[in-house]
Amino acid sequence: MPNLYVAHNAAPEKPSVLHNDCSIVLLVQHNACKLKNHGRFGSDFKFSGDGHFQKHLKSGRSYFSKSRGLSVSCSLVPSIRELTDARVIYCVAPAMGHNQEAHPESNLRVPAIVSALEKMELSPAFRGSEVLELQSFSPASAEDIARVHAKAYLSGLEKSMDQASEKGIIYIDGSGPTYATATTFKESLLAAGAGITLVDSVVMPQPSTLVAASKSSQDPPMGFALIRPPGHHAIPKGPMGFCVFGNVAIAARYAQHVHGLKRVFIIDFDVHHGNGTNDAFYDDPDIFFLSTHQDGSYPGTGKIDEVGHGSGEGATLNLPLPGGSGDIAMRTVFDEVIVPSAQMFKPDIILVSAGYDGHVLDPLASLQFTTGTYYMLASNIKQLAKDLCGGRCIFFLEGGYNLSSLSYSVADSFRAFLGESSLASEFDNPAILYEEPSSKVKQALQRVKHIHSL
Repeated sequence: MPNLYVAHNAAPEKPSVLHNDCSIVLLVQHNACKLKNHGRFGSDFKFSGDGHFQKHLKSGRSYFSKSRGLSVSCSLVPSIRELTDARVIYCVAPAMGHNQEAHPESNLRVPAIVSALEKMELSPAFRGSEVLELQSFSPASAEDIARVHAKAYLSGLEKSMDQASEKGIIYIDGSGPTYATATTFKESLLAAGAGITLVDSVVMPQPSTLVAASKSSQDPPMGFALIRPPGHHAIPKGPMGFCVFGNVAIAARYAQHVHGLKRVFIIDFDVHHGNGTNDAFYDDPDIFFLSTHQDGSYPGTGKIDEVGHGSGEGATLNLPLPGGSGDIAMRTVFDEVIVPSAQMFKPDIILVSAGYDGHVLDPLASLQFTTGTYYMLASNIKQLAKDLCGGRCIFFLEGGYNLSSLSYSVADSFRAFLGESSLASEFDNPAILYEEPSSKVKQALQRVKHIHSL
């Protein structure tokens, strides 16, 4: 792509690079109303006798876990046949009630993605059995959350919902950007529950007779949790940076405790450092956390020498990339850092904090990722999971605040999951890109490879 760069050093203003997206905007408004009134996301919650939210389940089968001895309330899984036919499995939890006017982390984000999937004919309505939306799932339980977060935080957040109901909106993070409404607690539980449901689905045993009969048996299904609020900034003791519960971290602990998947590899390509996930597993040798993020961006953590502590030393890899890094940098990072790290770790499952705010159009950062960059990541991570852990892999939506670049990039990730060609060239405008800081990227790569013996 060097021939596509504009020859100047300063980052230009970010004009729109996406074309013909007026219909997407209209679909977003339509889907926002539709999802807000959908039974999954409306008023079908109630308090059970123990004071925790439960959801009226409309269809599906309860997933049973021998480790709990009871039906796992936070997960319904489809049939073996549905799973073996599917190439993409996803959940939608848009948190329509969790919203603040003019806030970048708004309730239009997930509807924008749903609209793009429909417009680009990537939804189950167009793809039949190869794309499966899991429509019935329950919130995460208090036990699920407490594997990552302090019980005092969980109970305190639940109690604060009364105050949120009275005031309409409150701030639950001392630094300011993380808000809560009257529905934040239950919708955050549902977001975490969506990830848990996908863990159940991608690790569900598949009898060889049915796998042999499945046309897609050579291409294991990928999972995608289209959820909010995001999670990777939420620290064990509380919320932070738009995030309420650590969705990926909760899913990782669930995979270990309920399914016996000991070694979990987490890739975080959000533009901001996933400090919450980092902190949750900093001394754990069985969970490898790898984060690429823009150097100097919020929250200022994720330095290259932060590698873990105690028995977990070496199982945390942080790679801050200089502003202006783009597709070339990320392709090199994947080949020279992500792949060898995963190969050495030998994971049982790969979880991905998929933040799309590194896009050149995103207003909150200054990297130069494109829709094509995200297609590459999705395609390569899918292959990596297939090579190392039987294809068990789930993406979790994190950041991404330009609705057009977010929705098109997620849609192109779906194409990668389906093994189809990218349509990024229809949306990306290479004329707005400028030369990447290749020497600084090279220096960062050399240092991280030396530290981690890659």
